[in-house]
Amino acid sequence: MSKTVIVMMWFLTTGIFLQVTAQETIVEPSSGPADELVLSLGEAVDHALAYNKTLQNTRLEVERSRKGVWEAIAQGLPQVEGNLDYMTYFNYELTFQFGSGEDVEFTQEQIQQAMQQTLSQPMFQAITPQDLLIHQAGNYFDSQLQAMMPPSTILMSDQATATLGVSQLIFSGQYLVGIQTAKLARRITEQNLEASELNIKESVTSTYYLALLTSQSLGILEQNYRNLLETLEQTRAMYRTGMAEKTDVDQIRITASQLENSRRALERTLELNYNMLRFQLGVDSDVDLQLTDNLETLFEQIAPATALEETLFLEDNISYQIMKTQEEINKKRLDLEKWSFAPTLAGFYNYNSKILTTGFDMTPNHLAGFSLSLPIFSSGMRKARLDQARIEYDMARRNRDILQDQLQLQEKQLRYELQNSLENYHTQKENVEVAQDVYESYRAKYRQGMASSLELTQANSNYLEAESNYLSAMMEVLSATLQLDRLMNKL
Repeated sequence: MSKTVIVMMWFLTTGIFLQVTAQETIVEPSSGPADELVLSLGEAVDHALAYNKTLQNTRLEVERSRKGVWEAIAQGLPQVEGNLDYMTYFNYELTFQFGSGEDVEFTQEQIQQAMQQTLSQPMFQAITPQDLLIHQAGNYFDSQLQAMMPPSTILMSDQATATLGVSQLIFSGQYLVGIQTAKLARRITEQNLEASELNIKESVTSTYYLALLTSQSLGILEQNYRNLLETLEQTRAMYRTGMAEKTDVDQIRITASQLENSRRALERTLELNYNMLRFQLGVDSDVDLQLTDNLETLFEQIAPATALEETLFLEDNISYQIMKTQEEINKKRLDLEKWSFAPTLAGFYNYNSKILTTGFDMTPNHLAGFSLSLPIFSSGMRKARLDQARIEYDMARRNRDILQDQLQLQEKQLRYELQNSLENYHTQKENVEVAQDVYESYRAKYRQGMASSLELTQANSNYLEAESNYLSAMMEVLSATLQLDRLMNKL
């Protein structure tokens, strides 16, 4: 009987492991729409796609990336800005004074020398020394009069200006490449959404399988437990009449007690499976789930033998699609760095409306022009960035080749595992039928006194082990088929 306990504990451990694996891609659920959900496998998958919070966040990432594309496009479209400026000078007065502020005296020799130099010029041949003296006298008295005038002042009053500016990018290679890169970023978020949806489909399907498998195992244990209780009562009656020994009663009673413990453990495991499914569906923990499909029907629907005949097309695999998009993004980054060596041309126009102005205002109302930015020398910085982008692009291409080899190897491995699990499934299915017949035979013989309690409990242990191996083999087929469909994007 200890062998049966070990088998059941192995089965429970396998179930818990599958739960943890499926739970890696889930988060806390959103509130479900009802207190009870009756779901087939397809309905469960659709419900998870609609309510799972991880997918909701991923969809928001896609929407954000779409806004990012428009942001990149808008950078090259006309930009209009308005400014309102107000400034006060606290009634500061700007002073202008014409004059030297002090008398300048020249010697008679300096004056005579300046007159001779002036008269020696060909253009001044008609001018006499008397004319120069008169001119000097006029300049002298004019400067004296200016020096005697009071200084001029300008009051710097408050100033307010409303400015309307329009700018337009005319040419920039980096701008064009930036738009293409933003579109690729949007595509990769859409592909990530598709990958997340595949993960949710796989997780929900695996958990649904696991819940059905655990429920079926629980049903087998309960039926077996009821049969043992019936046998236990018959053995006690035989013991009271002297047809059986007390050890027979104790042996069957211990076996029934062990089955009862295993049954309770499976009930708790089943509740854990349902809780995990609630998380993945995005419903509250108190929502009652009713699963309408059964394991045998789903097993027939997946057609594992047909899955072995399908061929992997790399372009259909979502991981390969994401890797190719990442390679294209790296290529655009390389182009972006190449365009950093090219000039950028932009135009602008500003209109200034002077609401308040001072007495000294030299700002024009209209201003337009062009701005040409030409990179000349960066001490090798742009060249270093270009080399880094080229290296990253080469790495992305090599990573794509590595992923291609990995996917092809994974396909062969999954086909190998599916083929082995199918063969094991057929073998275990036959073993269940044989073990059940043997158990029923020993049970009938025991009632007739032709078999011992030890033989009966051993037959019961073999039957339970055969059932456990059969269900495990079925789960292996379902899991291998599911992973192969996931690889080929068939979910």
